[in-house]
Amino acid sequence: MTMRNNLRRIRPWQLALTAAVMALPLIPSASTVKGFAFAGAAHAAEKKLDTSRLVSVGGDVTEIVYALGEENRLIARDTTSLYPEAALKLPNVGYMRALSPEGILAMNPTAIIAVEGSGPPEALTVLKNASVPFEMVPNAFTRDGIIAKIDRVGTLLGVPDKAKTLEDKVAADLDAAIADAEKRPEAERKRVLFILSAQNGRIMASGTGTAADGIVKLAGAVNAVGAFPGYKPLTDEAIIEAKPDIILMMNRGDGAGTKNEDLLAQPAIALTPAGEKKAIIRMDGVYLLGFGPRTAAAARDLNTAIYGG
Repeated sequence: MTMRNNLRRIRPWQLALTAAVMALPLIPSASTVKGFAFAGAAHAAEKKLDTSRLVSVGGDVTEIVYALGEENRLIARDTTSLYPEAALKLPNVGYMRALSPEGILAMNPTAIIAVEGSGPPEALTVLKNASVPFEMVPNAFTRDGIIAKIDRVGTLLGVPDKAKTLEDKVAADLDAAIADAEKRPEAERKRVLFILSAQNGRIMASGTGTAADGIVKLAGAVNAVGAFPGYKPLTDEAIIEAKPDIILMMNRGDGAGTKNEDLLAQPAIALTPAGEKKAIIRMDGVYLLGFGPRTAAAARDLNTAIYGG
């Protein structure tokens, strides 16, 4: 029976999320993440940011602001900021990879906080050269990367105590989820093929250093195509050789994504263990790939979907 996991529904989201996933940077080293966080903290302390009118770019950044209880500062958010639902009431300044400086500055913000990977570069140059402080938040798809994000956002908002409390809570939750996943013997871990898109029969899959790769590992499974970085189209031969036990995809609320039956009808997919068992898992993309305060829960839910309760 085909496995369908529509764990947490949100409003329909569009192609921007798929593009956002592809645009996410690869995982930097732990020292890079920590160095970025510490350097950023010192930099923010010097500037003493006025974040009373804040524009947040990046769904994870926005979610952290809410988790810190500082949402009253927000005056606008980007297209990928879909959680919590209250954020949808804020003005939308556009897709994080196609920002319009004019649209953001028109909101009259006192500060802009954006997740690493936002763009385009020319828009960032304009924003950084404007009179409004523009700050970046590092992005790494690991347990430590999430904690570094919270630390950075908390520092920029001037609420280090709140950030520390949230960091401790999220870290404990992540550690527990990781410990549970690691109890499964290596030989029993299933191979997961994350498919970003399958338009016109072209399978775009996740390699290493991606949010999909990160969450699959946190859930105690194996990335079936871990031989290349980033997202790449796969040949039929590569799909068959990957031998995935599970196919993982983002759940699209608008019905525009490839349907299970169409995916399973592709000859290469049909020849895999996942295709033979019709083992397809779909989860909300923001929840699954956000790498924010809810990631431990997402890892647990994915683990349950893969291995059963």
